[in-house]
Amino acid sequence: MTTHSHHAHTEERPHRHHYDAEMLSVEDARDRILSYFEPLGSVDVPLLDSLGLTLDEDLVADFDIPPLANSAMDGYAVRSEDVAPASRYNPVLLPVNGHIAAGEVPAEPVSQGTAARIMTGAPVPEGADAVVPFEDTDEESRRLNGNAISEIGIKLSAEPGENIRPAGEDIRAGETVVTKGTELTPGVIGVAASLGKSSVNAIRRPIIAIVSTGDELVDPGDERTPGKIYNSNAFSIAAMAEKYGAIANIIGIARDTIESLEAMLEEAVNYDMVVTSAGVSKGDYDVVKDVLAKKGEIALWSVRMRPAKPLAFGALNAPDGRKVPHLGLPGNPVSAMVAFEQFGRPAIGIMLGKKPLPKPSITAILDDPVHNHDGRRVYARVDVYRDNDGNYRARSTGNQSSGALHSMAYASGLAICPDDVDAVPAGSEIKVEMLDWPDDDLLGDPHSE
Repeated sequence: MTTHSHHAHTEERPHRHHYDAEMLSVEDARDRILSYFEPLGSVDVPLLDSLGLTLDEDLVADFDIPPLANSAMDGYAVRSEDVAPASRYNPVLLPVNGHIAAGEVPAEPVSQGTAARIMTGAPVPEGADAVVPFEDTDEESRRLNGNAISEIGIKLSAEPGENIRPAGEDIRAGETVVTKGTELTPGVIGVAASLGKSSVNAIRRPIIAIVSTGDELVDPGDERTPGKIYNSNAFSIAAMAEKYGAIANIIGIARDTIESLEAMLEEAVNYDMVVTSAGVSKGDYDVVKDVLAKKGEIALWSVRMRPAKPLAFGALNAPDGRKVPHLGLPGNPVSAMVAFEQFGRPAIGIMLGKKPLPKPSITAILDDPVHNHDGRRVYARVDVYRDNDGNYRARSTGNQSSGALHSMAYASGLAICPDDVDAVPAGSEIKVEMLDWPDDDLLGDPHSE
């Protein structure tokens, strides 16, 4: 499953255009790209659709949580002074006046020398200052003997406040519970629901237009004739964009003509960001470069990374006056994915109102060497697992060619060989940027059967 024939293998042809392709570090390229992005506007989002978004309001409590003092146990609400002398050998017998279920309001107070049967979460009746759990009463033996629970034997004394959750223990009325700028995690969504909110004001998801270029491409599902290849880039990049919180829209395949690409971009500039793949290497047909320059501003860069050396970035002019950021990825399928990981992912994060954090990384021991042929930072596709000693290890996922998309299917991380290091030998430690955490992250080599 490879992509882009003439776009993929032409980096070394003479440059036929007068664009200056700078050689940038990954960090320089990322900084330049991210300077074009800012958080998008906020919208009212239904609670269940808000996962991963950034809150654009403070969540303030209108009431105490819990709203009333309630029982932490199933048991009996009592006055602690009434059960002070209770013991297993000398239970205190109290008449049971009332049964309080969760969600009910107690009908009457607990008066001196009485008890009320109460369930977890039920409001504690007036007069009671402690709850004695079922297991510290004789309820079970009474039930076994078929007796009605008109009175109860309390076998244990209780301190004032014991097994009672006070009103406002979790949240006080008027308190700012979650602040603006917080990511909506399952816990935050739960808190919002506990405050009675069915929706929240959150920064909206960016909508990204994805355009592939090349006469050789056909869409998956269509017939593939000789010389044609399926358009994998659009789907891998769309899936990555969705994974990182955006909404991806595959606009289609632009052919190698000015008219075709211009027509695609006319639709694409209505989105928050445009991602194209192919047409940015030295020696590629100049259609992409010409059209992008005509439609806005474009910079062509060489980035000191392998894969994904060629990169384009700029802004396209939208009819409404907006400058729409455009990320031009290389045509090779692995190059496109690695470049989007380094540059597209943090751009989506900024649009979502998040801080541009680095990917989670670990130190792992290499099973296979990583070679650096030309002084670029190498991102090697690896499968991370743990050995019997609990150490993280990283093994190559196979062919490291930038056209070998199959190697990305099994990669849980990218092992990084710095640009000033010729090779990292097997058995050495290496930094791995994690793409995914393996579900089977158990001790032992999963491939050792």
